[in-house]
Amino acid sequence: MAEMRVHRALAQAGVASRRAAEKLVAEGRVTVNGDVAMVGQVVRDADVITVDGRRVHAEPIRTYMLNKPMGVVSTASDPEGRPTVLDGLPDDVRLYPIGRLDIDTTGLLLITNDGDLAHRLMHPRSKVPKTYEALVDGRVSSTAVRALRNGIELDDGPTQPARVEVLDRQTPGGTWLRIEITEGRNRQVRRMCEALGHRVRRLVRTRYGGLGLGRLQRGEHRLLTSAELARLAAQAGMAR
Repeated sequence: MAEMRVHRALAQAGVASRRAAEKLVAEGRVTVNGDVAMVGQVVRDADVITVDGRRVHAEPIRTYMLNKPMGVVSTASDPEGRPTVLDGLPDDVRLYPIGRLDIDTTGLLLITNDGDLAHRLMHPRSKVPKTYEALVDGRVSSTAVRALRNGIELDDGPTQPARVEVLDRQTPGGTWLRIEITEGRNRQVRRMCEALGHRVRRLVRTRYGGLGLGRLQRGEHRLLTSAELARLAAQAGMAR
């Protein structure tokens, strides 16, 4: 690790987000060279850092894009034994998904060990755009499209305005929509459509923070490029 604040070093080592790491420091659970660390303390490559007595070893930072298949859960492990999004990914660093896609939703999911990036991308203030393509029951009226664009009243409050487009795809008894949102509520796109009487049959996330799936096939993953990481960091308001 280069010279940096101790909480950032912990985040880059995959221990926690910067905010959570700063809390660990404030609670006196972090030491640097045997002394209890101070919030904002600067550390260097040769320093020995521990959390709760266990030495922290810097991990190489990795962020993957996965084209998530159907029937896979967006967790690191599953008590029911279902396949998870980490199956098939390298296991030499501790990885976790940035946000979630529910088990019946497919498409673009980012997986990382960069706690700071994950925290910033998921924070509501970041307003990172996420684009979905949804096949819904029935014909979607222009009135329903306007409602989606203006915001839908859900049980946890009104949604922010969304970008919505009706796609030119012919599907018997259904309509394809492209919906871009900047929030990250649980099952939000499904709930928005269902609030207007349109059950979602299929849901695919096609873009996240300006990144698209490209030629990545269902179930495949790849490392993000440095340019893609810089784009995500800019979306999250991070200086890199």
